[in-house]
Amino acid sequence: MRLIAENLGGERGGERVLSDIGFVLERSEALIVTGPNGAGKSTLLRIVAGLLPAAGGKVQVEGGGEAFPTVASASHYLGHLNAMKTALSVEENLGFWRAFQGEPGLSVEEALDTVALGGLGHLPFGYLSTGQRRRASIAKLLVSRRPVWLLDEPTAGLDKASEERFAGLMRGHLSEGGIVVAATHLPLGLEGARELQMKVGH
Repeated sequence: MRLIAENLGGERGGERVLSDIGFVLERSEALIVTGPNGAGKSTLLRIVAGLLPAAGGKVQVEGGGEAFPTVASASHYLGHLNAMKTALSVEENLGFWRAFQGEPGLSVEEALDTVALGGLGHLPFGYLSTGQRRRASIAKLLVSRRPVWLLDEPTAGLDKASEERFAGLMRGHLSEGGIVVAATHLPLGLEGARELQMKVGH
């Protein structure tokens, strides 16, 4: 599988914030997107995920077969918001995403154990601390299998131990042939990752 972006342009609030962005990622490759606030990192990820229309260019996957014919079908998107309902339990939230996204991965219990939230699945999501909420949203990446992970500041709110655990999850995903695109201000512990440095007005 390959993830291909060609001459991507993007707008925010009617203003062009990025243009002529291109990259090709093969299996087991990671791209770290860096740059100051306002450079368009989040906008780029949302365009790749299909959540925002591109103002130019295109993005596509090759080799996804019938299971993953489009970028949207091939991708997990982890944004600033955790995409969980606060009144539902952690298990109910993850169970919904596992059924909705198809291609089952780990069980809900296994995913919670993996992010060190074992035993907390019965709690309403709204009861969790900021760091626990982020770890629960990371568990969402694990309950269904998708080859492309699009991650926007994925370690925000995590302590050092959780950061290291997540780095291990990303390395595991890459070792299984997955692709990672991550926008971040912080080192993610991915040796050999390529870097796309964005500038304001790029």
